[in-house]
Amino acid sequence: MVLKNIEEKISIPKGVEIEINKSIIKIKGPKGENQRKLFCPKIKLSKTHEHIIIEAKKTTKKEKKIVNTFKSHIKNLINGVTDKFNYKIKICSGHFPINASIENNYIVLKNFFGEKKPRRAKILEGVDAKINGDTITLEGIDKEKVGQSASNIEQCTRRCKFDRRIYQDGCWIIEKDGKKVR
Repeated sequence: MVLKNIEEKISIPKGVEIEINKSIIKIKGPKGENQRKLFCPKIKLSKTHEHIIIEAKKTTKKEKKIVNTFKSHIKNLINGVTDKFNYKIKICSGHFPINASIENNYIVLKNFFGEKKPRRAKILEGVDAKINGDTITLEGIDKEKVGQSASNIEQCTRRCKFDRRIYQDGCWIIEKDGKKVR
């Protein structure tokens, strides 16, 4: 088996400042600041004026996969500080109208299937939530936090052991960063 050296370059857009300190990468842009720890002993992160360089010497398939994962994470960090990530969630109700409101860092859904007790979904730190009629919009610079918050809302209204074809009430993700879902 021949071991190869891998070097991936990611271009840095204008208006974005990047600082690499060992395995922690900090990115500042017009929309905010984000950081992430990316550590693997066989992979080295470095920065030039125009590029971020991810390099690994004498790699196997495992290191190649990790290099590409690091590349995707860094691209998501850069996209987050230049353009925020947006998720849209639709509130669907058949018979009982669902009332949604924002309290502290929670989305509160009242009258779900006529339940007296409201259901609560956690909105993670750094994510902005807005409710317009039957649509909840989540926006933030960290893709994972925005996606997890959207998932929390969707999971909050899930009913186990009920047929999804008949009981279609709930909150459903309809758009992920401008791309339609379903």
